[in-house]
Amino acid sequence: MKRRELLLLLAGALTAPRALRAQQKAMPVIGWLSGASPGSYAPFAAAFRQGLSDTGYVEEHNVAIDYRWASGEYDRLAALAADLVRRKVDVIAALSLPAALAAKSATSTIPIVFVTGEDPVANGLVASLARPGGNVTGVSFLGVELQPKKLELLCDLVPQAKLIALLVNPTWSSAGRTIEGLQEGANAKGVQLHILKVVNDSEIDTAFSTLKQMQAGALLVVGDPFFNSRREQLVALAARYAVPTIYDSREYAKIGGLISYGTSLTAVYRQIGTYAGKILSGAKPADLPVQQPTRFELVVNLNTAQALGLTVPPSILARADEVIE
Repeated sequence: MKRRELLLLLAGALTAPRALRAQQKAMPVIGWLSGASPGSYAPFAAAFRQGLSDTGYVEEHNVAIDYRWASGEYDRLAALAADLVRRKVDVIAALSLPAALAAKSATSTIPIVFVTGEDPVANGLVASLARPGGNVTGVSFLGVELQPKKLELLCDLVPQAKLIALLVNPTWSSAGRTIEGLQEGANAKGVQLHILKVVNDSEIDTAFSTLKQMQAGALLVVGDPFFNSRREQLVALAARYAVPTIYDSREYAKIGGLISYGTSLTAVYRQIGTYAGKILSGAKPADLPVQQPTRFELVVNLNTAQALGLTVPPSILARADEVIE
């Protein structure tokens, strides 16, 4: 073999692996966009990863997740969404209505899967539930619509309560509609509803001091990412001030909350993970109908009821999906 041919052969052998690596597809990246905080949302992130795994994607093995957390500061979501778009992620998981709206405003091409407790059609996320259209799909659960049912359960559990407080984050997009619906429910039940608006941690402490002063008989916490990120604080304060409180997910009751009623958030996040995996495998968001969970969980913590001196009515116990003793 001539010297020139040998040099060409060696050069080809050295460059071939680099050329092969260049042709290989980089690991896909999912952009995680949440208005909450990472610690309290760890169970939901785990459920999301389980949904991904169901479709063959495992974090750090064949998919990466770039996490962005607004920690209750919803005005940061637009900048966080824009950053994910600049990174050219393959899918954005937008985990609330404000996050989904921020993501949709940032891109019309990157697929978006959302979680929201509000109407995605009325809020302009999708054209319809069956045919979302565009680059957006996800799961919509009945967050706002279930609040009056929570009030009804609370009234049955604490029938002597004539003044019920409502803890709500006014920056939540559906706060006004939720308050209106709960006010109608309170009027029908013949109870007085007092609205406590909270936007930061210190105001949560102040709200519970106000509860004690006004001698509220019970409390309803309206779920949103801000409150869900502060479950431990809310449950601890409800115990300290001995106020019967209803929440929107079993995660509260698991750590000592009195009662919860709402959609299984772990099931919702697993579904979102499944949708993200399907999109990574080639599915189009426009072809994936928006899912709507139809099963709602009622969880009662009897230990907390006993500590509060409450007797849980048999009608509630009979309907409970889980009773913690």
